[in-house]
Amino acid sequence: MNRRAQTLLALLALALLVLPAFASNYVMSVATLILFFAFTGQAWNVMMGFAGQLSLGHSLYVGVGAYTAAGLFFHYGLGPWAGLWLAILLCVLLGAAIGFLAFRFGISGVYFALLTIAFAEFTRIGFDHIDWLGGPGGLFIKVAQRDQIDLLNFRGPPAMYYYAMLALAAGALALCAWLLRSRAGYYWQAIREDEEAAQALGINTFRWKMLAVILSAAMTAVSGVFFAFYYNNLFPEQIFHISRSIEIILGPIIGGIGTLFGPILGAAVLTLLADGITELMSAFGIEIPGVKQVFYGIVLLVVIMFLPNGIWPTLARRLGIARQR
Repeated sequence: MNRRAQTLLALLALALLVLPAFASNYVMSVATLILFFAFTGQAWNVMMGFAGQLSLGHSLYVGVGAYTAAGLFFHYGLGPWAGLWLAILLCVLLGAAIGFLAFRFGISGVYFALLTIAFAEFTRIGFDHIDWLGGPGGLFIKVAQRDQIDLLNFRGPPAMYYYAMLALAAGALALCAWLLRSRAGYYWQAIREDEEAAQALGINTFRWKMLAVILSAAMTAVSGVFFAFYYNNLFPEQIFHISRSIEIILGPIIGGIGTLFGPILGAAVLTLLADGITELMSAFGIEIPGVKQVFYGIVLLVVIMFLPNGIWPTLARRLGIARQR
């Protein structure tokens, strides 16, 4: 990054760090949601933006991660830190199974995307029939007092959840920046651009695509654990639904697939505009089912028509940032 980019990044980091000192609980909740989608967008971006493997079923990893940690806490009193590792393990195994089936048998492109949707839908139906996890009636985590911070059980005021999500988003950004400049990043980009050419150069495409899927699944599992202990209630129809996957991938698509800051910018744009429309409609007493999905579609259409590479590459050029990431 050039000096201007470093200055802008430092100012953004400073603004995010001091935000809780000036923001209301409502603003904090919106900011936390932006960071959540920025983190999950980065996780999906590893798989699609870096390695070129389109997943439309990432809600699978959010849901499995959330239910694993929440179920252990609800039934056995195990805190989220214990459930986190099991959630990551299960999601890694699921990602490895999907990747193995797809890559070993030459399933790619739109068929790979359909395979990811199928796994998410099978899991949603299965969780609807698991009474131990609440079934279709949902699983509700017992909520303790939140005026004091309890890191062991991940309980506390809104600022605690905000800083936790900020740390995750910053960690994901740093990890992805390192990956892009590592051997894995170069191999992934080669596979994304031309897999046959990458194979001809001696790159083990099966191994590196599997790594991208597994890493993406592990990162998304972490977001699922956060989701469970932030919202305290889980429903299979809600968390495994394809609309959840669409929300995850829209940020990177609108911000800029394959870029570092695209998922962050896309998450901010979508969340702020969608929340603004919701508040505006509430102020006028208007209630239209599905208006958020229609809004997402319009934003996506506009970006594809006028900014096919996403918002971030164009914004980076306007800001004079040499590396448009």
